[in-house]
Amino acid sequence: MERTAAVRLAFQTVADTKVALAVAVARNAGYTSFEESLSVTSGGEDIPVTELSDHHGGRFHYMEFAEPAEVLVEYTATITGFALPEEPGLMELIRYVRPSRYAESDRMLPTAYAEFGGFQGVELLQAVRNWVFSELRYLSGSSRGTDGAVETLLHRRGVCRDFAHLAISLLRSKNVPARLAAVYAPGLSPMDFHAVAEAHINGAWHVIDPTGLAPRESMLRITAGRDSSDTAFLSTVGGSLVLNELRVTAIVNGELPDEDPSKLVVLR
Repeated sequence: MERTAAVRLAFQTVADTKVALAVAVARNAGYTSFEESLSVTSGGEDIPVTELSDHHGGRFHYMEFAEPAEVLVEYTATITGFALPEEPGLMELIRYVRPSRYAESDRMLPTAYAEFGGFQGVELLQAVRNWVFSELRYLSGSSRGTDGAVETLLHRRGVCRDFAHLAISLLRSKNVPARLAAVYAPGLSPMDFHAVAEAHINGAWHVIDPTGLAPRESMLRITAGRDSSDTAFLSTVGGSLVLNELRVTAIVNGELPDEDPSKLVVLR
């Protein structure tokens, strides 16, 4: 499979702003071919960028602006082949079963056991995916950046990160390691960065997308972490900025795979 992803960002910073970007496709030794380019400019001049390695092959790109700046970021990647599966260590599995900022599994415990008390393994994964899909309404702009799984369940609506946070919380409440993955998702409409959940069952990380908005088999990982606090595509580490433009593209060379929600899928 050949997949192409691209993003164009334009933002304006104040003085003394430090920025971290997470837009690059995660590195993986399994890909047959991996071609990418990243351009960060201000006023036509290249901005120095430092690449930092993160978990699961993810990469952040860090830059500093001493003076106010209007910045343009352009990233493209063309990948052929499929990623190799991860072999997580015990510490990872412990980390991803704990409550986190946006996935409050400790507070979701009564709901998880009331709805899924008798489910385990693959049946639990499918039951959580279908329950979140049926209980929530996807509505752009309906949630705040500070909303976690509890607020999402109370309001019964949200965007992809909210669907993923709720699924992650319910799975962790049942002692299943679960994490959030930021991805490029060919077939997504409207096109944007996308967030899905991954659960570790039967010795592998399986991806579920409770929104049902894109086929999982063509998704490309950007990064992964406890929740969206670990995976934001653009964040400041001091100072502030205003995002003026965001354009995301993700396509497959050929036909999109069919999406079967009951099928076990790994991000490849």
